[in-house]
Amino acid sequence: MIDSADIAVTNLRDRIVMRLRGTRPGGDPLTAFLRDTPPERHDVLRSAVPTNLTASAVLVPIVERPTGLTVLLTVRASHLKNHAGQISFPGGRREPQDPGPWEAALRETEEEIGLGREFVTHVGYLTDHMVISGFRITPAVGLVRPDFSLRLDPTEVADVFEVPLAFILDPANQVPRERHYHGTTVTIYDLPYQDRHIWGATANMLVTLSRLLQEP
Repeated sequence: MIDSADIAVTNLRDRIVMRLRGTRPGGDPLTAFLRDTPPERHDVLRSAVPTNLTASAVLVPIVERPTGLTVLLTVRASHLKNHAGQISFPGGRREPQDPGPWEAALRETEEEIGLGREFVTHVGYLTDHMVISGFRITPAVGLVRPDFSLRLDPTEVADVFEVPLAFILDPANQVPRERHYHGTTVTIYDLPYQDRHIWGATANMLVTLSRLLQEP
């Protein structure tokens, strides 16, 4: 395994581009759950997944700061019906007018935090992720120029912040937790950062990115 320091030395930005080049949206939305779940539990977990998951897309915004790459995250408004107050990527459900998940992620990002699409360069996709609230999320990864300004929609977003990508890539910061789901146990992750608590689907997507980048 290549540690985060080694990746930084070999140009992390280029590694992200190389690893995600040619990736397409889709994949098994249960990958993040199954990878750390014993095989004997897989059938139970699959049988519990709803067949009518709502198609959604999020932007995984990697900001190219001079001091190092960071990941931009949002804090959802406290009054929202789903995942109120939780940390997430900007994004939401796909609409009929969206040509694909990339366009949906950019549209939702503009609406939620005012990040203009002209600042974002498409890199690729992580495998789809299931959220237990009934969504199938396609994570679209983009590199973001750092000279942007934001305008938050308070009906959806309470705050934004950035986490150094090097912190996310350090396995010591990826804390596994077991959670009961429809009669079986699945592993989800926490990434405690300063006074923030990154967990659930957002943390699982970050762990997916971390493992992809650290493959030899």
